[in-house]
Amino acid sequence: MNIDFNKCGGLVPAIIQDANTKNVLMLGYMNEEAFQKTLDTKKVTFWSRSRQCLWTKGETSGNFLDLVSIKVDCDNDTLLVKAIPHGPTCHTGTDTCWGEDNNDNNIAFLSELQDFIEKRHEQMPEGSYTTKLFKDGVNKMAQKVGEEALETVIEATNGTKEHLVYEASDMLYHLIVLLTSKGLRIEDLAEELHRRHDPSWDAQRRKAKAEGTME
Repeated sequence: MNIDFNKCGGLVPAIIQDANTKNVLMLGYMNEEAFQKTLDTKKVTFWSRSRQCLWTKGETSGNFLDLVSIKVDCDNDTLLVKAIPHGPTCHTGTDTCWGEDNNDNNIAFLSELQDFIEKRHEQMPEGSYTTKLFKDGVNKMAQKVGEEALETVIEATNGTKEHLVYEASDMLYHLIVLLTSKGLRIEDLAEELHRRHDPSWDAQRRKAKAEGTME
């Protein structure tokens, strides 16, 4: 990673983002020593401009930032640091330095879930239910999605909201496993739905159907 520490007198701004919620937590500054200590300890460390020394976030409060990844921008002079916060990030006690709540984005968790399922697909650990699904093959996985879809329909027509959520979650999980086995992601479905949300989509679809160009 090529970081231009000389451009701003030895320091570069470091934007801290929650790796899970994607919310921006704070802005700090790093010199080469702070950057290296962050890599070595996996705890986000800055250079304090007021105290003129290194400081690891959380060293007094216990609210550490566990490092997940670091990227440098196109000009090589700004860092994007993804981390897992332990407690409030701001010294005032708020989740972020802008006074915002760092709430989980449950929709974004679907992407995290597929990341986890993809690791299962790569590693195939013994004793894992997901591993068993992959070993059973596409036909069995597709059958399982159908079974869970049927149970979802039953709960929707004759069950409770709680059971509907439970069964629909099972269906979605097995669908993500099936997508993973075919080299697809849940984002591919989101992209397709986004495309269909365009007001011109239906007209384009009817035109393609009329012209016989629909796949």
